[in-house]
Parts: sequence; C-alpha cells; structure tokens
Amino acid sequence: MKLTSKMAFIACTTALATPTLADEVEVLHWWTSGGEAAAVSVLKDDLESKGTGWVDMAVAGGGGDAAMTTLRARVTAGDPPTAAQMLGMSVREWADEGFLGNLNEVAAAEGWDDVVPTAVQAFGKYDGNWVAAPVNMHRPHWIWGSAKIFEELNLELPATWDEFFAAADAMEAAGYVAVAQGGQAWQEATVWEAVVLGISPDLYKSAIIDADEDALRSAEIVESFEIMRRIRGYVDPNFAGRDWNLATAMVINGEAGMQIMGDWAKGEVINAGLTPGVEVLCGVSPGTQGAFLFNTDFFAMFDVGGDKAAAQQNMAASAMSVTFQEAFNLAKGSIPARTDVPGDKFDTCAQKSMADLAEATAAGTLFGSLAHGHGQPAAIQAAYLDVVTQHFNSDMSAEDAAAALADSVMAAK
Repeated sequence: MKLTSKMAFIACTTALATPTLADEVEVLHWWTSGGEAAAVSVLKDDLESKGTGWVDMAVAGGGGDAAMTTLRARVTAGDPPTAAQMLGMSVREWADEGFLGNLNEVAAAEGWDDVVPTAVQAFGKYDGNWVAAPVNMHRPHWIWGSAKIFEELNLELPATWDEFFAAADAMEAAGYVAVAQGGQAWQEATVWEAVVLGISPDLYKSAIIDADEDALRSAEIVESFEIMRRIRGYVDPNFAGRDWNLATAMVINGEAGMQIMGDWAKGEVINAGLTPGVEVLCGVSPGTQGAFLFNTDFFAMFDVGGDKAAAQQNMAASAMSVTFQEAFNLAKGSIPARTDVPGDKFDTCAQKSMADLAEATAAGTLFGSLAHGHGQPAAIQAAYLDVVTQHFNSDMSAEDAAAALADSVMAAK
C-alpha cells in the first residue's frame, strides 16, 4: 500500500480536510449489520457520556474492502478520519506509511501490555509503539447449526468432515439447504482456511503463515480443495453475492442447517432475540479443536493534529476499558481483546472460545486468520483469495487449484 508521502499529506490537509470539532471523533468502520450496529452503539454511547462526540462514517461491506477503499481515498485527498476500524495487517501497512498517531501514553497509563495477548500486540504495535487499540478477538472457524433442524433430524454438530457431509445429506433429503454460504471471496476463504486448519495446524502455519512453496504444493492442500468442492455441492444456487449476515439469517430462520462463519454471526443471533448455543448451535469447524485462528478489530488513530489528540486518547481509553470490552463483545459475538475481562456474562459459545484461546496459546496453535487480514499482507492475501474463489466458482480441479495457488503466492511474495 503506497500512498502519498506523509509530508504531502500534511501539506494538503489544511486545504482539503473536513472540519470537525476538537471533542469529536469521526470514525470509519464497516459494522453495518444489525448485530454489528448494536455493538458500535455501545462505544458511541460511552464516548458521548464522557463528552466526546461521535461522527459516524459507516461503509457497508462485511469484509471491509469497501471501507478500506474509502479510507485510501480520504487519506490520499488529505482528509483522513480521526479513527478507522482496521484488521491487523492493515494497521501495520498504515503505520509503515507514517500516518498513525501514538497511543503509548494511554496504553502505559492503563497497562495494555499486561492484558493484551502477545499475538494481538504484534499487530497493535509498530516499532514498539502502540498505534491502534484492539477491541475484540473473533474466531472465524465456527460452525453454526439450526437447533430446529438438528433436533428434527436427530443430528449432532459434526466433529469430522465425514460427519459434516453425512449431516448435509440428511438435511438435503429433508428439503433443507445444507450449507448457508455467501458468494464473496472472503467468505469462501473463511471456509477454506478452516479446512486447512482442520487438516493440520502445522499445515496452516507452513502453507499460510509461512507461505512455504512445498507446503502449498502438498497433497494436503490438494485435499483441502477436494473438501471445498464437496462443500460447494451443498450450497444453494442463489448464493452469489449474498452477504454473510443473510446466510446467517438462513440458519436463524431454520431455512439452512449449517454455516461456517466467524463468531460475529452470534451478533445476528443475539440481535434476533435468540441465545447462541440454544436456538443456534455452535461448535468449531471439523478438526480444529485445540487450534485457534483469530481476527482482531482495531481502532487506529490517524495523526490528524494536536487539537484532536485528546478526543483520540479518550476513544482509545474507552475502547480498551474493561466495562466497554465486556459490553461491546457481548453485543458483537466476539471475546474481549483483554484477558482480564470476566467471562461470567458471556454465552456458552464465548466461554468455550475463551477456554480454547488459552489452550491454543499454551500449545502454540494460535494463528492469525488469512481471510481476515492477519495471515499475510494484502497483496499476498489477495493471491490466496483469488485462487480459492476461482476454484469454488468453477470446475477447476483440486490439483490445478493447488498448483495455481502456489504459483500465485510465489509471484506475489
């Protein structure tokens, strides 16, 4: 991501920036679904109760691509927002360009180093300095099931792919859509990375985190595409372009049996007045017990001038407070980025996530999610996603997909 230089940015800011009050924060984010909007309101209300106004700049699009395009245009024009929602690799890229402000003062005062997992700090810090406040930890590789359908067909959530496909067959035979899926590259990559992790955490590390060519050309990656082809056979024909929350609604409404999606889906369940783990069942995707992929949303603060610094510090402090992290993540479906937030108010799915996070941290099987901006820089991530979505939406063979993936990733490195 090469933008204008910081010097050029500063030079044009005076002429082009949109005026905002010193006690306001303009926040760019892509939390626009029902559950996500409810979670955002927690932070907005908290800030406003402390005298800091919230200027909302929501850009729809579940994967954040549209929001990042808008952000680049704003910054290039010299009109950055005060703060922006970002995923891990994006934080690094913007910090590398010199656009992010320094949050060390509030981080030191409130002891962030002591309560944020080291793996998350690796994205929230740049050159040892805090530049972004982490608000949550999502786990992308959940499987969600309609309790109504599972009970009707006397099924249990699958722990293996054989069990998954057997359940899918039973659902189709009963007239249900077996797999609720949205036809967007990031959604397809969410499923694929879960498949890779389920084959082996070592495979995930070598093929995705390390982008090792031998691993990418391995029989195990071929196997991952073979599993993806079978999953594709259980997706309804109207999935193209479908947003993730609409696929989640199919499970909530008892139209579809299963969805592989991150725990932001819980926000939709909660927003519908249902209880995660009860009306909508939760479990990790087949084979992934003992491992944990994470996706953390950060609020990065742009270096927009001293008169906005106090509002930015207030926002960072609010986003990292124990009370906010509890309230926000209860609404969002994720778990707190702080490890000292009590879990007693969280549902059984979140409590399982908290316990599994501790297990994976100890076992060395905690990895950043490729599909959600924590596995590879954007250019290399795109190489993965392009091949995964091409395979999912064509008759490309598993062998050809593995070869194309290795070729594309090596070319992008």
